[in-house]
Amino acid sequence: MQIKEKIREKYGRVAVLNESCCAPGDCGCGTPRQAAEMVGYDAKELAGVPEGSVLGVGCGAPLNFAGLKEGETVVDLGSGAGIDIFLASKTIGKTGRAIGIDMTDEMLSRARKNAAGYDNVEFRKGDIEERIPVDDGTADAVISNCVINLTTDKVRAFSEVRRILKKGGRMVISDLVTDSEAKSVDAEKWCSCIDGALTLENYLASIKKAGFSGVKVLQERPYIQEGDGRKITSVVVRAVK
Repeated sequence: MQIKEKIREKYGRVAVLNESCCAPGDCGCGTPRQAAEMVGYDAKELAGVPEGSVLGVGCGAPLNFAGLKEGETVVDLGSGAGIDIFLASKTIGKTGRAIGIDMTDEMLSRARKNAAGYDNVEFRKGDIEERIPVDDGTADAVISNCVINLTTDKVRAFSEVRRILKKGGRMVISDLVTDSEAKSVDAEKWCSCIDGALTLENYLASIKKAGFSGVKVLQERPYIQEGDGRKITSVVVRAVK
């Protein structure tokens, strides 16, 4: 519970004050848009979403691999200020639905303000480890950007993802993994997506344990090296219900 409250506190500050270390390596990487471009977002596409939705957090660009189609329903876990929701809304069109899930009130408030004029998006409050506020078998695709590593029970989170997916639906996740899991937990490093990171082997095992098939690593990129020598890697993983 202490970790979860720390997460709410930290990302509440990010939403209100843009307090964040925004990209791989050291902080001070420029504007939020520049930070987003560093992890894979397209500059031209970013120009078409609300300015306030780009916070410069995340470790990848899952939408690049999601293969969204017009009319689909996509759910973004830890949707923050809405960057991926607004990008997705353009692809799925008026007949599709983009649903953002976040547990931080400040993020939800910011995202909903950004959503003025977007008829095919909505933002809901939820804890993805407890119950994602989406009906069973609703989503064609579930995406997430550097959020699952913040959870304390990853199998439970992945099981919730599987529950809300349609049969044959896919999950595409950008996240961080480590070559050596933390021996002791620092709440601040957990909130920064470091101490909650699993090895790639254990991360993929968690997805399979939740019942997914077709688990595949689509991308691996060096992210950061901790002072204790741990190497943190950004990955994009796809799996199918």
